[in-house]
Amino acid sequence: MSEPPTLFRRGRLLRIGAAVVVLLAVATYVAVQYATGGRGKPRCVVVSAHTDKAAGASYEFTSEQAVNAATIAAVGTSRGMPERAVTIALATALQESGLRNIEHGDRDSLGLFQQRPTKGWGTAEQIMDPAYASERFYAHLEKIPGYSRLPLTAAAQRVQLSGYPQAYAKHEPDATLLAASLTGRAAASLTCEGRPGGGAGARAGDPARVKAALARDFGRGVAPAAGPGKSSVRVPVPAAVDSAEDGERQRGWELAQWAVANSSALRIERVSYAGREWTAGESGHKWRKVSAEKSGGRSSSGPAASTSVGEVRIVTGQ
Repeated sequence: MSEPPTLFRRGRLLRIGAAVVVLLAVATYVAVQYATGGRGKPRCVVVSAHTDKAAGASYEFTSEQAVNAATIAAVGTSRGMPERAVTIALATALQESGLRNIEHGDRDSLGLFQQRPTKGWGTAEQIMDPAYASERFYAHLEKIPGYSRLPLTAAAQRVQLSGYPQAYAKHEPDATLLAASLTGRAAASLTCEGRPGGGAGARAGDPARVKAALARDFGRGVAPAAGPGKSSVRVPVPAAVDSAEDGERQRGWELAQWAVANSSALRIERVSYAGREWTAGESGHKWRKVSAEKSGGRSSSGPAASTSVGEVRIVTGQ
């Protein structure tokens, strides 16, 4: 028996309405993807140094992951740990949490490294502090004899006692790229989109927050000071640090790329070091060369850029 005309028309209208809703949802999704370049969150990219065996390799990750990776690296170098130790720590965090500070896991596991309060790693609150969690990881790692000569999976497993010890291996290439950049060995190798411009209702950056974050991650190893403008921070680079190519200091690039990694979280708009400058939102998101002669010692968009290897200049959004 056929449907009554009224019911047939009503069902047809419902189907048409549902189709319109779906089409609108798809159109909205496409518009958002087009406007954001297919990404919902600011992203970061690290590339290999030209001298590395994996020259041309790259790794893309989110600003949240970049902040956590930068903390892991900073805590490691501040303890005097070698780049290999930072690589092991980063690969472990990539496997355990995807470099996200998560509040859940197997049983009572928490944080970047999925450390367990019931196994003596600290309180839940402590473990959820990325700097503390990183410190504890390195404290266990450095007790392993010859850890830097062990396969990464073996070194990570002796710290973590994971049920899946071989899982760390797949993250070694990405962790190696990150470690080279975030320890400063690979200069100008990390870029992030950041959060360009102020915009209506945007929260301004605060130099005090930048200083606090530097102290949290590097401890007494850095001594940030006020820059030439109220939104600027100067970070002196110790001379007694191994120099990289062209006399640039590895510690300087570590600090500079730490700032870029934290650009979204801390509303950092510009970072300059050794005659090169990164700016949030610039096309290509690359480090560009800045010369004192060309710019009169000033950046075209604000306080003076740092062309010296003796300090990193960080400028927050106003």
